[in-house]
Amino acid sequence: MVEIELKGLGKRFSRDWIFKDLDLFLKHDQSWAVTGPNGSGKSTLLQVISGYAPPTHGKINYFDSNQNEINPAEFYQQISIATPYLELVEEFTLKELLHFHFHFKKMKSGLKITDLIHIMYLDKAIHKQIKYFSSGMKQRLKLGLAFFSTSSVLFLDEPTTNLDFKGIDWYQENLEKVLNGRLVIICSNQPTEYEQCNHLIDILNYKPAQG
Repeated sequence: MVEIELKGLGKRFSRDWIFKDLDLFLKHDQSWAVTGPNGSGKSTLLQVISGYAPPTHGKINYFDSNQNEINPAEFYQQISIATPYLELVEEFTLKELLHFHFHFKKMKSGLKITDLIHIMYLDKAIHKQIKYFSSGMKQRLKLGLAFFSTSSVLFLDEPTTNLDFKGIDWYQENLEKVLNGRLVIICSNQPTEYEQCNHLIDILNYKPAQG
């Protein structure tokens, strides 16, 4: 279990603030939606909270279940992430990619790789290289890796990108299964992507025009 404290968090590019003065305490059993129009800074906030990008000012503290502070350089070990800008190793086959991924991450208890392939409806693609996957297949794969890896924090950015209606139903069904016991943060302006979240951040409330 991981909890995250944001203290006066802000991010600026040149003279423009993306967000500013953000104070939040994100608990391990909460699910948060970060909303706002395209270009408002949702993805940037996710990158800052996850440690992929540094804040301009303010501080992020990460805590384990005993309230001991986690070294920010080691926080990546606690997270799973699925975003449109996340790259997959396209030279791998599906089977090779899954074995590679779960060499570094643990799979959810009780699952095997063959189970996960079936859950993602990718049974016929087990020996296909990722570069030949459709955009929807790639998105189900990204989400499956994030959903079913053992991690304390789940970050999702525009999670139904490239999914059809059937894929969106698949996303919502599997999201519900992995919410409990995790801190979940979803960046989206589509209610169907975050309607199961119990907290909301409107990024525009923390977005001064300039400074």
